Amino acid sequence: MKAFNVPEFYRSPIISKIKQYRKIQDPRKKDNSPTLLDFGPIQFLIARHFGFCYGVENAIEISFKALDENPGKRVFLLSQMIHNPDVNNDLTDRGVQFLQDTNGNQLISFDTLTSEDVVIIPAFGAPLNIIDILEKKQIKTEAYNTTCPFVERVWKKSETIGKDNYTIIIHGKYNHEETRSTFSRSDKHSRAIIVRDMDESKLLAEYILGAKPKEQFKIDFKDRYSENLDIERDLQRVGVINQTTMLASETQAIADFFKNIMVQKYGATDIFNHFADTRDTLCYATNENQDATYGLLETEADLAIVVGGFNSSNTSHLVELCERKFKTYFISSEKEIIDANTIHHFDYPNKKNQISHSFLPNKRPIRIILTSGASCPDSIIEGVIHKLNSFFKETKTVEEALKHLSN
Repeated sequence: MKAFNVPEFYRSPIISKIKQYRKIQDPRKKDNSPTLLDFGPIQFLIARHFGFCYGVENAIEISFKALDENPGKRVFLLSQMIHNPDVNNDLTDRGVQFLQDTNGNQLISFDTLTSEDVVIIPAFGAPLNIIDILEKKQIKTEAYNTTCPFVERVWKKSETIGKDNYTIIIHGKYNHEETRSTFSRSDKHSRAIIVRDMDESKLLAEYILGAKPKEQFKIDFKDRYSENLDIERDLQRVGVINQTTMLASETQAIADFFKNIMVQKYGATDIFNHFADTRDTLCYATNENQDATYGLLETEADLAIVVGGFNSSNTSHLVELCERKFKTYFISSEKEIIDANTIHHFDYPNKKNQISHSFLPNKRPIRIILTSGASCPDSIIEGVIHKLNSFFKETKTVEEALKHLSN
């Protein structure tokens, strides 16, 4: 796999050694058990896979390249390049300006742009109408396009099934940048509709089966379907694709569900005339990180810490998985670990910030699950390790802890 020129301050000597050790020990990535990093009074169970993925490293390399190659020019990001506050702050500190927020709300008018400006397309891609606006201003959108190739793979899949006249069901968060970009391309080639979860899938199935009046459809799926979609005509042939960072098991369950619905309505013998078997369109890193998290669930620990941006979809699903077994704290960096008693964290189910006290149990050793999303720098994970270690006396050195890996 290609090696990217990512700034050194995102790297971590500790994490690099752990990842290299696991790569040597498990080159085929068959072992999803965590790595034990033992400091004595505190032990970390570090996920087999976590941190920067191919698409994120590609986006970072291109973004910093855009800054280096355009001194004196105005450099804009269409929206957050990736969902990590530290990385986005690094770019804004270097003069990059955001044109939109993560929900697509305008921060700087496109009317102010000129052909001399540089616009970076984020890793999530951009809706076609925005690409058109920029190109009409003679802004070269391909010059610094950081769209993840795994997102583009989903677009190609939507084009393929769309040209075969299947209506495209997108499993995703309807206001997420990637889903908006995918919807615009699906809408170009066919009709499209977005479902957030199984509950919305079941609701859509009622319209497929004719169990709900078509007038109600516009209310139930407001702003989440193609304008020209006719539920009687266009829900006879469907295929499922997804936002690449969704929970893999949920996407598979939704695809299986719609296949069964089409069998129920049209019979099994003619199923592929009504259901496009697209298979899973998640990215490799999302799959690996989720599989590694299932590996964490097979271990015993006192708590879990998941690190990443609070608006990061792939990170939020790691939180959901960890919460099945462990008391889980979702933080963006070590700065939210205030002291040995207090931690600021994000309550993902209720979408609010929270402060917890006595989060470290009064026992020795304390075993902590540690993982991060695909947009989290390894340096932040190292910062979390150092911060937690600082609360304990007589901990082993980093060298001693790493030496244990090869024993």
